[in-house]
Amino acid sequence: MDRLQAITAFAKVVESGSFVRAAERLATSVSAVSRHVAELEAHLDVRLLNRTTRRLSLTESGSVFYQHCVQLLADLDEAEQSASASAITPRGTLRLSASVTFGERHLAPAIGAFIERYPDMRFDVELSDRAVDLVDEGFDAALRIGAIGSQNLVGRPVGETRLVCCAAPVYLERRGEPKGPEDLAGHECLTYEYASQRNMWPFRERDGSIRRIKVSGSVHANSGRFLEALAVEGRGIAYEPDFIAGPDIRAGRLVPILIGFQPPPSTIQLVYPSRRHLSAKVRAFADFLRERFATAEWMLKSPGAPGERRPRR
Repeated sequence: MDRLQAITAFAKVVESGSFVRAAERLATSVSAVSRHVAELEAHLDVRLLNRTTRRLSLTESGSVFYQHCVQLLADLDEAEQSASASAITPRGTLRLSASVTFGERHLAPAIGAFIERYPDMRFDVELSDRAVDLVDEGFDAALRIGAIGSQNLVGRPVGETRLVCCAAPVYLERRGEPKGPEDLAGHECLTYEYASQRNMWPFRERDGSIRRIKVSGSVHANSGRFLEALAVEGRGIAYEPDFIAGPDIRAGRLVPILIGFQPPPSTIQLVYPSRRHLSAKVRAFADFLRERFATAEWMLKSPGAPGERRPRR
């Protein structure tokens, strides 16, 4: 038995939902596909597919094995493409989704520099703070922070960002500076619509674990930049990524607080529907972003140990 052929045939049957369609995609006969799958099941001594006259379905063992097959075939394709990557020049249109603020502040100049390097590239970009469905909405890729949102997506890390709890000096003079996350209960907190858990802010405990603190305030919005602007005006405490709050912190318009309780940084990833169909343009753009964002301008100084106080000026 040729195991690679058998695994490929099995994966195609699952993806197409039919031995006939799998045979068409593989340019072979139905009997050959059926034989490959049967040999694979015999080799593994387990049934992978439930077969009826009307439909095919994966067994529990088949579902687990299929996920490994997808990864194996993806890694093989990636290895082959990497070996010949130097001969591939990215070209064509890349349809991309990203959050509004990150897109305006950091993605736009990156795309400009990428096009300068690869003049045959074009971009169709949609900026939105919602998580778009890449497959249904026809996107090649999206920039996502933290969790990529679906088991059917694959992400390539291109950078990092860190949440920063911050407030304007005038607010801290008026309301006082919280000494620990629990003190936020007595403060005006500016809350964000697309947070992973609404009105719950994550903080790092002394033992390294993450605890979520419930917060509230008079303003809730779907724009990080809007909340940042309110914080600058002294209207409350914001919990924003450094790529939003960084410029105001460096300018002194906002002051980082609770820095010893900051959670670990989140990964910025370029995500796409399937590594098995990773195009040269997506691969090249991911590599370019990783190089560009390795020492990103938004990065602030790393926080100290939990409970460490911010130095007074």
